[in-house]
Amino acid sequence: MEAEKAIHSKRVLLPDGIRDVTLLIGNGTILSIEPGKWSAPKGFPFIEAGESLIMPGLIDSHVHINEPGRTDWEGFESMTKAAAAGGITTLVDMPLNSSPVTTNTKALQAKLDAAQGKLMVNVGCYGGIVPGNSDQLEALAKAGVLGFKVFLTHSGIDEFPETSMKELDRVAPILAKLGLPLLAHAELDNSHPGQAELEDDHYSYNAYLHSRPNTWEDEAVRQLIALCEKHNVRTHIVHLSSASALPMIREARAKGLPLTAETCPHYVYFSSEKIPDADTRFKCAPPIRDAANNQLLWDALTDHTLDFIVTDHSPAPPETKELDSGDLKAAWGGIASIQFSLPVVWTLAKQRKNTLEEVAAWMSTRVADFLGLPKKGRIQVGADADLVIWSPDKKMKINRNNIQFRHKVTPYEGEMVFGVVEQTWVNGELAYDRGGFVSSPPGKILLHQA
Repeated sequence: MEAEKAIHSKRVLLPDGIRDVTLLIGNGTILSIEPGKWSAPKGFPFIEAGESLIMPGLIDSHVHINEPGRTDWEGFESMTKAAAAGGITTLVDMPLNSSPVTTNTKALQAKLDAAQGKLMVNVGCYGGIVPGNSDQLEALAKAGVLGFKVFLTHSGIDEFPETSMKELDRVAPILAKLGLPLLAHAELDNSHPGQAELEDDHYSYNAYLHSRPNTWEDEAVRQLIALCEKHNVRTHIVHLSSASALPMIREARAKGLPLTAETCPHYVYFSSEKIPDADTRFKCAPPIRDAANNQLLWDALTDHTLDFIVTDHSPAPPETKELDSGDLKAAWGGIASIQFSLPVVWTLAKQRKNTLEEVAAWMSTRVADFLGLPKKGRIQVGADADLVIWSPDKKMKINRNNIQFRHKVTPYEGEMVFGVVEQTWVNGELAYDRGGFVSSPPGKILLHQA
């Protein structure tokens, strides 16, 4: 196979550190890594990145694209453009809030059909677990889903109802046999005095926070760990916000259980002490907690208790977010952030003396490992040429003018962050270039290979 193009930078993040190398790329793959600036033949396509950092393209394994059925909320075209603008080269779509929800192969095919010709980045899909669809899971696995999502509390939409732990106990052996991960929204909504507090005041962020206490998460995590141990089923805790669950996760991992967990940028960047009342942009479930809690989540990323950090990009139209009313009880719970996860996380990492290598592990390499995508998440010979070229030391103010996702609604608006994405390469093709996009979307559908 012959190289089709070369990309050089003095700063390329390889598995053994940052090096001055040239990447030779052909047929969407990294064919060779040459030291220094390669002497290209005359006329050979050669991209010079200079001092900009080349890193493995980010992988976000927790997003809600919402197409088909709720494309007015987001959609494949706007979502994958926003991802590319943020240096993300691979997304995995949750089985909601599209309509139909992805709980059978017919719904999965409708989603794959809707994606055709629109993908600026690669996209995989999860299947959903709801009461009564256990007979659909094997077919969904054969059709290529990368895992299965379940809610232990109301999902926000009636067509994706919660599943009881009793039902999950029946489903877990099927998942263990399939070898695909169970991704669980870990909240068990037992009655709590905080719910009455929210009923009395729909506009207080503290009332909303108290209505979904960390004990809900902690109890759900405890029961999921027991399920994981009983059935030896791969179990993944999505969007962990409660730091008091971390000791249980550490203990389970020390025992060798197949348990993984993630958190999200908003759980470590924002804190409840600074969230204004009636600002529904910050509403999500589980909620954003206090600064001390969130520092513990960051520490858990650093010590590998948490495996990675992904966005849970969950957009909605402004009216659904109740932006005008400020009603936190009625507002859709979800934060839009897909485009800004790299600068947000890097800004915190820079403040806290974490390295670029750690950020690449949290946002790319470990996510690829979790998904079983060995050709992604690393810059090495034989890997897919999914790359982000960016300037970690440049500052950027997040504002409505540079937002690419459909609705310009995000709690990050106005934040000054470090890290500017210059180019994003997907499967060896330029997808995003300093504010512009290529005309032919280079993304592919990713299906699990059984």
